[in-house]
Amino acid sequence: MDRWERWKQYAFVVEQLTGRELKRKYARSLLGVVWSLLHPLLSMGLLSLIFSHMFRRSIENYPIYYLTGYLVWQTFTLATSSSVTALADNRSLLLKVRFPLELFLLGKNAAAFVNLGWSFLAYLVMLLAFRVPVGLPILLWLPVGVCLFFFSLGLSLLLAAAFLFFGDIKHLYGVILTLWMYCSALFYPVEQLPAAMAQVVGANPLYQMIACLRGGVLEGRWPGPGELLAPALWAAAVFGAGLLAFRRLRPGILRRL
Repeated sequence: MDRWERWKQYAFVVEQLTGRELKRKYARSLLGVVWSLLHPLLSMGLLSLIFSHMFRRSIENYPIYYLTGYLVWQTFTLATSSSVTALADNRSLLLKVRFPLELFLLGKNAAAFVNLGWSFLAYLVMLLAFRVPVGLPILLWLPVGVCLFFFSLGLSLLLAAAFLFFGDIKHLYGVILTLWMYCSALFYPVEQLPAAMAQVVGANPLYQMIACLRGGVLEGRWPGPGELLAPALWAAAVFGAGLLAFRRLRPGILRRL
């Protein structure tokens, strides 16, 4: 019973942290959560205007092709980037409370996925607008979303801990994200890359998730066992590594808060 009550308290804390993060994100914004709908649509419109003619022979329905990848990328970057300084920014609160430090990072990631939920509404509207058939394979967003969540959370744990020991990780991660974005094939077809580069992109777990979703949404097909297994293994490995490293570094983290 004590354990059940403790988990209920943790769930309440995560709920409050998530709500606080969302309120902070849209503070002083007239449109508020509507930006979760507008941002991906504006990005889709701009990139489609630039690249759709360039790739029209190799990519059918380019706006949806791009938007599918963008939603995955946006959620990942929002979850992990906001987590880098999460512990340092809440130092005074963390020293006063007695709940797991991981909950702060869980709240950051939960807020990013709530944002994804709102953006998904705009995604569905775009599928209808571009007359993309919405079949059962769109349900792939559920297992892929779970993989993305645990992958992002595991990396968030690693980044937040690393930042307390090495403050430059924040700037280094910004550079890594730029390179990572170009290796995720958000706006270009992998088929047009040289073979060696295509292998690098193909090994990228974010691209594997994006490709799985594109196959389901744009081609109406279910992925093969390996297509969904690979991102699931990545998610399990990164989450396990992040959780293990965070718990082993906890004494040092507490000393540096």
